[in-house]
Amino acid sequence: MNRQKPSRSRLLQGGLLAACLALVLLTYEASPPPVTKTATKTVIKTVAQPINPVSERESSSAVRFETHEADGATVYMLAISQPYLVSVAVSDGLQTVETFSEQTNAFAILNAGFFDPQNAQTTSHVVIEGEAVADPAENERLVGNLDLAPYLSQIFNRSEFRRYDCAGEPRYDITPHEAPAPENCTLVEAVGAGPQLLPENTAYVEGFTDYADGALIRDAIGSESRNARTAVGIKADGSVVWFMVAQNPGAGMTLAELAQFMRQRGVVKGLNLDGGSSASMVFNGTAYYGKFDSDGNPVQRPVKSVLTVD
Repeated sequence: MNRQKPSRSRLLQGGLLAACLALVLLTYEASPPPVTKTATKTVIKTVAQPINPVSERESSSAVRFETHEADGATVYMLAISQPYLVSVAVSDGLQTVETFSEQTNAFAILNAGFFDPQNAQTTSHVVIEGEAVADPAENERLVGNLDLAPYLSQIFNRSEFRRYDCAGEPRYDITPHEAPAPENCTLVEAVGAGPQLLPENTAYVEGFTDYADGALIRDAIGSESRNARTAVGIKADGSVVWFMVAQNPGAGMTLAELAQFMRQRGVVKGLNLDGGSSASMVFNGTAYYGKFDSDGNPVQRPVKSVLTVD
């Protein structure tokens, strides 16, 4: 098996960022009407087998994998704390989370930022090993779209998940792209997505939804409909939690339902990642997908960027 990591070369071309105006985000699909109430029951799967090649660290319960059965959804949740680190990886093209897993030393993979499936280019800011490798401002299809011109400042400052190095210690945050790093901290890894789910929903500020006279008139990512979802959260103790909502066998979750689910599990900051057919996770060699076709088979959609744990 090829254990080389995917290319981390600079990605200076972006794809179409369909998060504003009449342009629907390309990596989401329509889903059934919203359901306001979510009842949940929990089935917890704790890691039983050592994780190679760092099995000695697993004994400290630094990684915990859980499956939660909700009303109309299955939620796969991975809690991560030190000494494990959450990083970012990108591909030159598009590939499934399983392929990312095969080509890296990571034992956990979660799909992350937005992208244009037509040209295989990212539409999210990405920073890897301290280097900016993707910038939507250099995306000609984005900046040349006159319909999106009034929204570019919102698009360029969308929220992102970050990892800092603060005097030799890792620290995570979810913040708008233009926010400065904290004092004595250096930005190491970041990937953009959005909107923020916690402590509050930033869908309006980030250009995903729009209202007129109190009525929703635009919902670019279907935030008020149930769908397969992916999100990353940070708890008060600084640890990270991943969430992947599968439509198995139901319709998934709205963003409000996902935010509530995350809050109930101690998350204080949360970020929505790419969802729909992109929703996917690998943990310890097993792949989990969020969408299923009419025959019940998982939709294994290739993606552009992922979060990793190694």
